[in-house]
Amino acid sequence: MEDNSRNFIEEIIDEDLASGKVNKIITRFPPEPNGYLHIGHAKALCINFGMKEKYHGACNLRFDDTNPAKEDVEYMESIKADIKWLGFDWDELHNASDYFPKMYECAIKLIKEGKAYVCDLSAEEISATRGSFGVPGTESPYRNRSVEENLDLFERMKNGEFADGEKVLRAKIDMASPNINMRDPVIYRICHATHPHTGDQWVIYPMYDFAHPIEDAIEGITHSLCSLEFENHRPLYDWVTLNCGFDPRPRQIEFARLNLTHTVMSKRFIKRLVDEKVVWGWDDPRLSTLSGIRERGYTPEAIRDFCSRIGVAKADSEVDISILEHCVREDLNNRAQRAMVVTKPLKLIVDNYPEGKSEPVYIENNPQAENAGVHETTFGRELYIEQDDFALNPPPKYFRLKPDGIVRLKGAYIVKYVGCEQDTDGNVTAVHVEYLEGTKSGEEGANMKVKGTIHWVNANDCADVTLNMFDYLINDGDGDYMDRVNRDSLTVLHGKAEKIVAEAPVHTRFQFLREGYFIKRNEQNEFNSIVGLKDSFKRG
Repeated sequence: MEDNSRNFIEEIIDEDLASGKVNKIITRFPPEPNGYLHIGHAKALCINFGMKEKYHGACNLRFDDTNPAKEDVEYMESIKADIKWLGFDWDELHNASDYFPKMYECAIKLIKEGKAYVCDLSAEEISATRGSFGVPGTESPYRNRSVEENLDLFERMKNGEFADGEKVLRAKIDMASPNINMRDPVIYRICHATHPHTGDQWVIYPMYDFAHPIEDAIEGITHSLCSLEFENHRPLYDWVTLNCGFDPRPRQIEFARLNLTHTVMSKRFIKRLVDEKVVWGWDDPRLSTLSGIRERGYTPEAIRDFCSRIGVAKADSEVDISILEHCVREDLNNRAQRAMVVTKPLKLIVDNYPEGKSEPVYIENNPQAENAGVHETTFGRELYIEQDDFALNPPPKYFRLKPDGIVRLKGAYIVKYVGCEQDTDGNVTAVHVEYLEGTKSGEEGANMKVKGTIHWVNANDCADVTLNMFDYLINDGDGDYMDRVNRDSLTVLHGKAEKIVAEAPVHTRFQFLREGYFIKRNEQNEFNSIVGLKDSFKRG
């Protein structure tokens, strides 16, 4: 029976294996270390490392450090940590700069064969003479320099005799090509900057479109998997590997990149948000960076599940963020401990419960997990409930606490309304109730039919907590991202929690009953909201 579950990349790989074109699948993940990875990179990671796992092959990590002005060792370390966090491990670790000598040799080979030349046009002039779709470009006046002159000038470029931008090396292909990328692209430029790895050894640096295919070929990459914006660069990729004499040659395959609603993937824009202090930093929980997602409390399992669900496609599309949130919620539902936290406290006084007395109450740790057990909290005379769980003038079908009403306190007693206290503005400051004896959870009276159940904490046996409540950072729509930034994306609440919440280690994830999922951020009992309980994901 034919396996129809394969994506188009797997179909290509299966054909290459069946034909004997390749024997072992080798992929790579080649980030530029000029920023932090985001969830779009997570998709690329899952695809590249997923092929390694499926075909028992290999996947290399390679830092594309061909631009010395933008590279940073801090980003390299962050990228490695993010990959490990997602649950992947690379086979070989390389830097593009490892191959600078070989790239230089390839450039010399092209010059000697009349396939590259030194050009004195400025970047603006090169752009102006490139032409447009349907309009051929104009040949550079330096295109027909002799091989000897080009070799001499390129050597002098390498020796630092010229200023940045004074000269470039261009591939000599076809200025009338319908693919603008093939119109004598620049393959080397001058850049007098100290490189993080090679120092001041080089002042000429290869362009990405020249360097990348050479790197792949040197490492024996069989399938170079990249996002769709490189599709029009593939002819140049193939030209480089062919004319530089590599055999076997890697195959470039493009897949649709991840576009997510309410989310920005641009490293340039994220950097702007950081620089302008719209967010805390690259690891702000509202960002799409993997470090931000980790700080938010998302799990690597949920991210991998999400990437698996959205699949591998050939055409770009926008994925609704509710699918990602569904994956996170589904994962946390099975693993997060339950606890009671009151986010907007209102004092609840049980008038007929003795002062100074308390008794144990047991709350399920996780009804979804077998043998998760229970934890103990205490019930007493003075409690806190949510402000929204009491209404002096309730709307229709309001089943929480109200005048002349009864409500069940989670795990404890059923209580009935007695009265309330108000300030001079009419705001309720405390609610008085009486508990019904024999109705404690587990007792026979607890079977009484009550429509509403609310959570609570003991006012004399609780901990203060700070809750960072996040909304989407970017509003949907068109136009500049800065015009769509949600300036109210963070709300800070000061709540009351069971002691078990305060005693938990940092990074513990909880489901706060009736509120949502949270992660403990630090020892100061600050919590980040991960995702709400309500699932808006529409299953087709």
